Amino acid sequence: MKKIISYPLSILAYLWFLFFICLFHPVQWFCLNVIGYQAHKKSVDYLNFFLVRTLYFLFSFAEIKNKELIPVGKPIIFTANHQGLFDIIGFAWLFRKFHPKYVSKIELGKNIPSVSYNLNHGGSVLIDRKDPKQALPALKKMGEYIESTNRSTIIFPEGTRTRDGKPKVFAVNGLKILCKYAPSAYIVPVTINNSWKVFRYGNFPLGIGNRITFIIHESIKVSEYDFNTLLEKTEQAVVGSIIS
Repeated sequence: MKKIISYPLSILAYLWFLFFICLFHPVQWFCLNVIGYQAHKKSVDYLNFFLVRTLYFLFSFAEIKNKELIPVGKPIIFTANHQGLFDIIGFAWLFRKFHPKYVSKIELGKNIPSVSYNLNHGGSVLIDRKDPKQALPALKKMGEYIESTNRSTIIFPEGTRTRDGKPKVFAVNGLKILCKYAPSAYIVPVTINNSWKVFRYGNFPLGIGNRITFIIHESIKVSEYDFNTLLEKTEQAVVGSIIS
């Protein structure tokens, strides 16, 4: 029954989503090129305000838990499991105070209204997963960026999203480079639950009745541990709270 109901709701959700990514593409361009970074940041915030509300059409919502555990005024490496599109949108809206930038696959930097523009011009870095040599300087650039600005980056060490909520093994290199070039940063482990259920049937129809949660864990200061310990503590925190 849920799947049957989801068909008309999914159509409304996609129309809402497409309308706002098309609307905000020229808005972003104007804000960045005519006014500057802060205006562009606000335009991206408002874009994601509307995008995260796509979930309302699906009788779903996203929430953040333990936000008070996030360090303020420090470089932050948000490190999370990856379950779907609303991980990214949820981070952009719920964590907007921390100016989150993405370590994203290069394919998302092309031909997607608003999304590609923000990834290319908003301080994020695009990684070609087929070309490790290209990824290294991009990650170095991101580490140096958050170190100098006290902003944040988001990395999904699993490398790609899981389609059933079950965690994959964390890859090492991306997080290791970020830690190397942002030595004063804090890793903030984040567990995302139920995001995958929005796409449990594929791209259409969408799943309904989901409560997507972003659970914040105690931060880990990069300079206080060797990398292997950092990775182990981070992975344990993230994976330990995943509900399959």
